[in-house]
Amino acid sequence: MKKIIAAISAITLTAACFASCSSEKKDSKSESAAETTTVAETTTEEATEADTTEAEEEEEDEENYDTGDASLDNVRNQDEIGDNELLVVSFGTSFNDSRRLTIGAIEDALEKAFPDYAVRRGFTANIVIDHVNRRDGILIDDLDAALKRAVDNEVKTLVVQPTHLMNGFEYEELSGKIAEYSDAFDKVVIGEPLLTSDDDFARVEKAITDWTNEYDDGDTAICFMGHGTEAESNGVYQKMQDLLTADGYKNYFIGTVEAEPSLEDVIAKVKEGGYKKVVLEPLMVVAGDHANNDMAGDDEDSWKSAFEAEGLEVECLLRGLGENEDIRSIYVDHAQAAIDSLN
Repeated sequence: MKKIIAAISAITLTAACFASCSSEKKDSKSESAAETTTVAETTTEEATEADTTEAEEEEEDEENYDTGDASLDNVRNQDEIGDNELLVVSFGTSFNDSRRLTIGAIEDALEKAFPDYAVRRGFTANIVIDHVNRRDGILIDDLDAALKRAVDNEVKTLVVQPTHLMNGFEYEELSGKIAEYSDAFDKVVIGEPLLTSDDDFARVEKAITDWTNEYDDGDTAICFMGHGTEAESNGVYQKMQDLLTADGYKNYFIGTVEAEPSLEDVIAKVKEGGYKKVVLEPLMVVAGDHANNDMAGDDEDSWKSAFEAEGLEVECLLRGLGENEDIRSIYVDHAQAAIDSLN
């Protein structure tokens, strides 16, 4: 077989199909009306894009916090890749220090573990890429650019390791995009996200409880904030909660920003337990915007403010899961399994 695609996570790579239709114009008036509508729609789109750009620039002007030195981060978009590439795909973050300490640390661990592969980076969030480029003058490859770079460098074996937490919409979109480029390589394989197998859940549980052991004094609720998704994979948060509870970590709570369990669910459990203090930490690979603002921000709708409004003492730990060596080792093992599947 000329090309190989191995799906480690056992999901099917799919491409979206779009239906199209056409109709003939019955007279010149119809054509004129259609042209007028097209011009109006184009003008509206251009105006919307201009408004969006202006809003982004205004937001950057108001950014009065230091996210770190972007020049310390290796964006890994070098050419001369060689025959074997390990492309590490992340959503991304504009918080420079966190990007280096989390995504960068995962990439470094993979590079050390697989010296026969050139490790490169791809981000799926173009809004992050554009923000960093405008603010810091540093351009990170998006997924298309990273894949085109691999094609142009005549990579033969492409291993893609996502730093995604779960097999959700983003992971499925990634799989579809890789499928579009698959004919350009001799072999292609995609590694699993962080939380895939029961063993993954057990290892992540141990990693986060060991990491927060010093705060586990009986009076403190240790709460992890995940992102949340509308996909069925959102169930990973409740599964992690159930595992923690079953293993005796009854003062550990999992919540999400945009799904279930919600902040209100977590607050209710903390109040029910009669805890005096709360430690907040992101259940995310990076400590970016969600961690700094939705979790630890001073706005009244942040997690920190919500718990303080309940009369609780709050401490925020602004560190992403990628900073944890035990978490990084899971990604290394997933990449190893992907590579092994090629043989």
